[in-house]
Order: sequence, then C-alpha cells, then structure tokens
Amino acid sequence: MRVTIMTAGSRGDVAPYTGVGHALVGAGHDVTLVTHERFAPLVAGSGVRFHAMPVDPRDVLESEWGRGLHRSTTGPGKFVRAAVMARRLVGQMADSLLEAARASDVVLPAGSMSPMGHTIAEGLSLPSMGLNLQPVHPTRDFAPPMTGGGSLGPAGNRWAGHALLRAMEHIFTPAVRDLRKRLGLPPMTAGAAQRARERRDWPVQHGFSPLVVPRPRDWRPGLEVAGYWWPYDPEPALPQPLLDFLAAGPPPVFVGLGSATVPDPARLSGEVVRALRAAGLRGVLQEGWAGLRATGDDMITVGDVPHSVLFPRMAAVVHHAGAGTTGAGLRAGVPAVPVPVQFDAGFWAARLVALGVAPRAVPLRRLTAPALTGALVRATTDPQYRRRARDLAARIAAEDGTGHVAAALGRLPG
Repeated sequence: MRVTIMTAGSRGDVAPYTGVGHALVGAGHDVTLVTHERFAPLVAGSGVRFHAMPVDPRDVLESEWGRGLHRSTTGPGKFVRAAVMARRLVGQMADSLLEAARASDVVLPAGSMSPMGHTIAEGLSLPSMGLNLQPVHPTRDFAPPMTGGGSLGPAGNRWAGHALLRAMEHIFTPAVRDLRKRLGLPPMTAGAAQRARERRDWPVQHGFSPLVVPRPRDWRPGLEVAGYWWPYDPEPALPQPLLDFLAAGPPPVFVGLGSATVPDPARLSGEVVRALRAAGLRGVLQEGWAGLRATGDDMITVGDVPHSVLFPRMAAVVHHAGAGTTGAGLRAGVPAVPVPVQFDAGFWAARLVALGVAPRAVPLRRLTAPALTGALVRATTDPQYRRRARDLAARIAAEDGTGHVAAALGRLPG
C-alpha cells in the first residue's frame, strides 16, 4: 500500500513520523513523508520517501511574526498570534500535499495537517486516518493543551476544547475552500468539514502513552491512544568530545530547548550555567534554535545528538516540554525539570509533575538561576524522582505505538 504521511511544524512535529514511517515500511508499505525541506535528513536510510513542502519553520520563528510570540504573556495570546501567522502560510503547502497524495493509496495527516489532508483524501476518494501528537479533541478531563493553561473545570475544559477547534477551523478555512474547489468538491467551510468528520467517527491515532495521558472517557469512538512513536535512528551514537566529557566526571544534566527560540540566548545561557554550578552539577547544553552555549571544564555545548542514547546517561534533563522531548525523557527513565516555552508545553510539563518525575516546572518567562537551582537540586538529590521515572520508563517500553498504527491502517476501508 502506498502511504502518504503529512506533517508541518518544528523538528518535534516531524521526527516521530520518521519512526511511524519506518515501521510501516517494515510492514511492507511504500511510505512517503511530506514535510519541510529542512527535515529531509531525518528520513535518510529509513526506507521512507521524502516529499518536500515549502515554508522553513526556523525562518518563520526568527521572523518578526515569530519574535512576536515572545511578546505575548498568555497561552491564548500566543495562540492568537500563531493563528494569524499560520493562516497566512498554510495555503502555500497545498500543492505539495496534493501532489504527494495523487501517488498514494491512503493519507495519514498529522493533527496540524488534518483539515487539508482529509479534504485532499476526500477529493481523491482515498481512505485517511489522523496521526496526532497532542490530544486536541474536547474533553472534560483537561483544557486544550495548545492553550498552555491549567484546568478550567470539567465543563470549562470541554467548552474551551470546542472553542479551540473553532479557532483552528478559522485558520484553515481559506485553504480548505480553495482545495475543495480544485478537487471538484461541494463548497464547505473547514468547520463544516470538521463536524462531518466527527459525525463519521473519523479514526485518529495519538502518539503518546496512555500511562502519560489516559484516553478520556468522553471521547467519541475512533479516537485512540496508541503509545509513543520514537524517531527513526538506526545507529545512534554520540560524538567523541561528548563521550570524553561524560567519562570525565559524574553524570551531568542535559539542558535544551529543542526548536524553541528565545529573545536573549546569552542571558538565558548565563542563568542556566549559574544554576548548574550553584547546584554543583555539570552540564550538557544543546545549542538548538535557542542558541544556548556554555564554556568551562564542567560544561559542554553540543549540536543535534540522539536523545535515545544521551538521556539515559544524565542525572536529569531540563527541556522545553515539547511532546517529543517529553517522551524521550520518559523513555530514558531520568528526572525532568520542564521549562515550558509556549503552546502545549505547559500541558506536558504539568503531566511530568503529576506523574512524579519532575519536582516542578520552571516556565521560561520566570527562569532565573535561583529558581532553576532549586528545581535541579530536588530533581537530582531526592531519589523518588528517579525511582518513579525508571518505573514509568519500564512500563512505557512494553508499549508498541507504531504497531497500533499499522494495525489501524489495516482496518481502513480499501
């Protein structure tokens, strides 16, 4: 079967689908991943074909639009700014998505691509299924992760979930309207198309562990929690300078913000280094898109390194609480100090604290050396955090997230 996976966003929005794609290739499918050109190296050697899509997410984040996100002090404020930005960009991706789908037998869009992916599948008479990294459907159990806020109570949570879906529909309405016209489909807004999908119980698999976010009981049929989808990484290895650093002393702490950008990298790096030294800890700082850097015998700066082999050697991991990095830390069985930056990061950070593998979150806007020092000391000296992390990692290791996707794919109508 020819399978097209569609996703957009930062590295964390792409990497898990390389693991899904590789697993489906192993099951005998011909798989193509459609995403930004920047991420082509992630599929090299996986057996997954790559189809480039326009828009460079790093350029967007470093633009005036992207920098504007840091000026918003609330989750809803950030979402509004991001929505305006996304509405201007999504239409640029339609041609690439449509071209790839025309050579496909089934379409599997990520949550960010589901309005366009489902429309394309409908227009080409192809079966489809959603592959989400975050829970976006309304529930009484929690508020929408993308708003970054806490619980609003059962009724408020569900109301906010519906409100977020309406906002997302607004983002995609022009692109969906254009696609439907091009494909000869009856006119329909993105909102109407979304409601039609819901009435038909359109299947969606979610790439996180039910141990981390149990499936809400009030979700409709067809919404399933599969388990984590680990990125494809055939022979993960660490560079020799990093291996030498690890061998030269006790386990250090990893600090990285992934694809998040920050207004003042030098100031943030200084706060992080002061916190690590105040806690008596060595540090591995991942430069990432935030530009973190440190010098000294007790610190090392690294580029892209496989979390799967680095994190298990850490005393703790300090990260931006993106969905993928949160999963990588849980997989490694080490304590965490989440530093949520924006959007769903607050949700995943709260989950880490609730699971007892992190002492507290230190939001980026409130990150100071003293605040981070206190969290680091607790995470690395109180054995309960490592014990809980190891126990949870062992249970997550028994799950087969990509296997659930392959099984669900087999159940789609031909």
